Amino acid sequence: MVEHVPIDPRRRALLSAAGVLIIEGVLLATTASGQTTSAPKMKIGVIGAGHIGGAIGGLWTKAGHPVFFSSRHPEALQDLVARLGPLAQAGTVDQAIAFGGVVLIAVPYGALPQIGRDYSKSLAGKIVLDANNAVASRDGAIAEEVERNGVGVTSQKYLPGARLVRAFNTLNYMIFEREANRLPRGSRSRLPVMIRKQLRSRRDWCVMPGLTRWRSANWSMRAASSAARRDMARM
Repeated sequence: MVEHVPIDPRRRALLSAAGVLIIEGVLLATTASGQTTSAPKMKIGVIGAGHIGGAIGGLWTKAGHPVFFSSRHPEALQDLVARLGPLAQAGTVDQAIAFGGVVLIAVPYGALPQIGRDYSKSLAGKIVLDANNAVASRDGAIAEEVERNGVGVTSQKYLPGARLVRAFNTLNYMIFEREANRLPRGSRSRLPVMIRKQLRSRRDWCVMPGLTRWRSANWSMRAASSAARRDMARM
């Protein structure tokens, strides 16, 4: 059973703010001309370099952030690293965790328990962006646990001690790749504003230790993607 701990509002606000800043770092990664912004850079580790991990990590490198990609087969990531340039590296999961001040996990949800068993000690205390969604046909029984207890609580159970932030789990990776560079210099998307409002008003956007229950958003992934497309079309 997951231990119920009182919510610390200050800690929740801090991690919510961190999640917004990291999300904005992707959505506002570069100007329309492809030039990076002058915002401070951070080292980011990525566990899982598939569609989401590769796309988000690639946008971070374009924004000037050093990114360390990892997977079960790091030798298979050499083409990705070569394409992204000198800010991208690839190696083991241990190396990615040690490298990153922030770690993005983007793997099939069924792999999360093993990641927790192998790396929970090294992830403890780090801000961990959880982009994982449970799919019953792929992930099996753990999808039932997610449905029963909520995905944030379940992720925190398997990643004890991590400062967990749910992010990048409601949009298709192609939307991030397609829309990240549309903004002209000096303009700002309304989408981060929408994310801020959701983080303030909904627990199910940002889950930290102490949050006793998480339920999937009332609006589905499809609806979220459609809303994002409509919002971006107005720019």
